[in-house]
Amino acid sequence: MGGLGTLIAKRVAFGFVTIIVISVLIAIGVEALPGDLAQTILGQSATPENVAAFRKELGLDKPLIERYFSWLGNFLQGDMGTSLSNGREISDLISTRLGNTLFLAATAGVVAVPLAVTLGVLAALYRETWFDKSISMATLSAISFPEFFVGYILIALFAVEFKLFPSISNIHPNTPFWEKIYAITLPALTLILVVVAHMMRMTRAAIINLLMSAYIEMAHLKGMKRTRVIVYHALPNALSPIINVIVLNLAYLVVGVVIVEVVFVYPGLGQLLVDSVSKRDLPVVQACGLIFASCYVLLNLTADLLSTIANPRMRHPT
Repeated sequence: MGGLGTLIAKRVAFGFVTIIVISVLIAIGVEALPGDLAQTILGQSATPENVAAFRKELGLDKPLIERYFSWLGNFLQGDMGTSLSNGREISDLISTRLGNTLFLAATAGVVAVPLAVTLGVLAALYRETWFDKSISMATLSAISFPEFFVGYILIALFAVEFKLFPSISNIHPNTPFWEKIYAITLPALTLILVVVAHMMRMTRAAIINLLMSAYIEMAHLKGMKRTRVIVYHALPNALSPIINVIVLNLAYLVVGVVIVEVVFVYPGLGQLLVDSVSKRDLPVVQACGLIFASCYVLLNLTADLLSTIANPRMRHPT
């Protein structure tokens, strides 16, 4: 157990260092953007004196390293600053938007995970049959198309042609639960089609790989049914790679929703990030970028830890 604890501590430390490095890259990337932020906000008619005074008010006259540590320190204390476009606290702007993004990702994940694992098990159970080939062809097609293309196809079919669902997923905090589900059906379906393909193919590959093991062949020789062999012997031993790919796809659901949110004008964190970039609201861009990066790193770390715990060979390295 001591070895496992040390391994977990190392992974957690590495994740923390990764987030710090990403925060540095975000600060450098924002600094490298062309143009003068103060001049952009005040307009071309502003006098040099007004621009200089506004730069001082924003703290842009200070060295980059000083601004970075000030921003990071305030961020770690929960103070994300103030939006330049509307003067609101960034934490207030982000809290609702982040909740909407997590709601969309959770809805897609609740459907995608059991569906992908079930399809993967069935594809391995009926390998090389018409069912396996049909599922493989469908998942390859889903992977091949980018999210925005899938989203626009769904809008054309279900919003324009059949008028079953809205093309704009507009929700607010007081929207009833089932109305929210109805409003996000198309963006959630877009995400589901993409992540199910990855998870299903990984599940299928992991189980088929285990079916070639010696103990599985021995179980077959003893007369055990193929279904029982897969469910009770192959699937538990395939948990490590399956858990890894599931959590990584959940990370994608949280971080990769930017394009989907823009397509469906969904009021999530990704839409806020895109709007803030267009307005050059850099404090909001920095905060959104770091939140997305932190979510992705933490979920990757979770996947790493869960796959380590589920794999006896990694828990007890020789």
